Amino acid sequence: MMNRFVVISFGALVALSPLPAMAQSEAPAQPVQVAQASTTAAPTAPRGSHGRHLRNQGNLSKERARASAEHMRQMRMAPATPKN
Repeated sequence: MMNRFVVISFGALVALSPLPAMAQSEAPAQPVQVAQASTTAAPTAPRGSHGRHLRNQGNLSKERARASAEHMRQMRMAPATPKN
């Protein structure tokens, strides 16, 4: 429980420490620039189709099987390591 208070007070100290320094500065205040949101909205839903997903999964499965078979062929051809 004490750790929570320490963390909260440390967070408040870090967050509020620049405020007195800004109030004491002699520089003229400049407006804070806010990033503008882009005019094109990002799509919220996936753009692919279920069929495309299934075709891709099939291709990935074939690639995985091909790689596994190649690995097994290499393991069969590799010379056995001598045991000491």
